[in-house]
Amino acid sequence: MTRRVRIAAQVAPQHATWQQISDAVHRAEDLGVDIVFNWDHFYPLTGDPDGAHFEAWTMLAALAESTERVELGTLVNCTIFRNADLQADMARTIDHISGGRFIFGTGAGWFEREFDEYGYPFGTPGQRLDTLEGDLHRVRARWAKLNPPPARPIPVLIGGKGEQKTSRIVAEHADIWHSFVEPEVYQQKAAVLARWCETVGRDVSDIEFASGTGPRGQGSLEFDYLDRQHEIGVTLFSTHVMGPEFDDSGVRRLLEWRASRGLS
Repeated sequence: MTRRVRIAAQVAPQHATWQQISDAVHRAEDLGVDIVFNWDHFYPLTGDPDGAHFEAWTMLAALAESTERVELGTLVNCTIFRNADLQADMARTIDHISGGRFIFGTGAGWFEREFDEYGYPFGTPGQRLDTLEGDLHRVRARWAKLNPPPARPIPVLIGGKGEQKTSRIVAEHADIWHSFVEPEVYQQKAAVLARWCETVGRDVSDIEFASGTGPRGQGSLEFDYLDRQHEIGVTLFSTHVMGPEFDDSGVRRLLEWRASRGLS
């Protein structure tokens, strides 16, 4: 399957006012990105750990109303923070608000402080992944029952790099797989995913490969680095747009690379 290259801006909901965040999202849409992600955390991941921060899903509902073209989602939702059937209903609702532009990005969570502060059981990575797997079945079952149903078959994005549980869950459930790793490591992980797809009876080409553009989505925005990512099959490239400055130079660089390679 030949996929066109897509560009995503992950606009961090931290260290800024709502208006600043909203403005950054609309600038990204105007620049020509295909997707705007936020993240599902309760505290900043960089800078002052107690700095300003906003909740992901309510923000996405507002952006679904105010944007026109970009797809929207979390990179990624923490499944443990919300009942799985509720997640499905929230996703369906945002999908309708946006006119069918919602991406259900999800994962098992990792930031222990927010689990402790908000009263969620942290457990072990394996336990959290088991919850994710069970919740994905519930989400799909709820989508089939909701009236009205989602505006489109909502794409499921799963983030992570584990080779045992995570890759198997991706093989079974994901339309998009996203991982923040270097190209050589990504290629190794992709080979593992291909084996899991064979095991579960699925064609790995059905899954869109997505990656950040360097460590934590920043860093190496040199064209040769992006070429290496594309050569191993990555077709969805994401970069952070971080408050309070919301510098969009990384987004512009990705768009320039895509145009220069005739991949628009």
